[in-house]
Amino acid sequence: MNTKSLLPKLMAAVMTLSLLAGCQSGTKPAETASAAPEETASAEPEQTVDVSSVEINVGVLKGPTGIGAIKLMDDSENGVYPNYHFTLTPEPTDIVARLSNGDLDIGALPTNVAANLYNKTSGGVQVIAVNTLGVLYVLENGNGVQTVEDLKGRTIYCNGKGANPEFTVNYILKQHGLTPGEDVTVEFGEPSEIAARMISGEIELCMLPVPVVTTIMMKNPDVRMALNMTKEFSDAAGDGSNLTMGCLAARKEFIEQNPEAVAAFLENYAASIDEVLADVDASAELVAKYEITGNAAIAKKAIPDASIVCITGAELKPALNGYLQVLFDADPASVGGAMPGDDFYYVPAAE
Repeated sequence: MNTKSLLPKLMAAVMTLSLLAGCQSGTKPAETASAAPEETASAEPEQTVDVSSVEINVGVLKGPTGIGAIKLMDDSENGVYPNYHFTLTPEPTDIVARLSNGDLDIGALPTNVAANLYNKTSGGVQVIAVNTLGVLYVLENGNGVQTVEDLKGRTIYCNGKGANPEFTVNYILKQHGLTPGEDVTVEFGEPSEIAARMISGEIELCMLPVPVVTTIMMKNPDVRMALNMTKEFSDAAGDGSNLTMGCLAARKEFIEQNPEAVAAFLENYAASIDEVLADVDASAELVAKYEITGNAAIAKKAIPDASIVCITGAELKPALNGYLQVLFDADPASVGGAMPGDDFYYVPAAE
């Protein structure tokens, strides 16, 4: 056979094979491209819950723990959050009862009351946010108290015997080497009675919460804020613990059924606090509107001293556990007979 006649045929065959190989390799990206949408579609997350459709019943206390919620309450009333339903009450016992029977999903409570409810319900409630640090201040008719040590030999009038104020003042005194009842006389009474005696100048020292201290200072300009017990507690503890007096507690069942709605609520609640602190004048009007304090003038002066915060997630236990330990050490019954477990502190799965 003539090899010259074969050469063109062989070259043609090679070119044909090359072209075929090129087409085959070219089909792979096309196949991959066509498969990609199917893979992407199968990897898409399930549709998220419409959190605006979840009805949330919230109990708010009058006083400092209610201040942070007022913008959220007002937005709810004006239709921004029609699924949020607020109940305002002066008594923690009312919120405890309603959380226990399911009438409320979330409630503002003193932190030790939330711990009590956790123990009482065998872990049926969780704290989802600390909303208030310390609101206790030592006031003085005079200028003799600059430090805790200056309380030695003095008499101080307080409210809250057998409750948070007594445990707090006793702890701070002891941490400074002062024995309550010996080095410092602590007398207990009703806030309104103590306030009246401070305003009149009958007594020289008291420890009371905002906004009562605000009212006293407005009515008697000679009264001064001698000690901020939030700062004194942190300094005395020395371990990062805070005087964490108020929180938001929620039913565990509600949280488990509606984690997205709870997360959205906490975001909105934190935004409400930011707005309250950013515009004190407007916030004071809302505080008065919802009767959380006596009037807007008192609210305006009280808000900066109300220690409103929004501590959530992994920061909850470090912020709160030390304070609850102080209460437990003073009287185990104050937190329900036992320190709450780690599941008391709600930390979203994402954290």
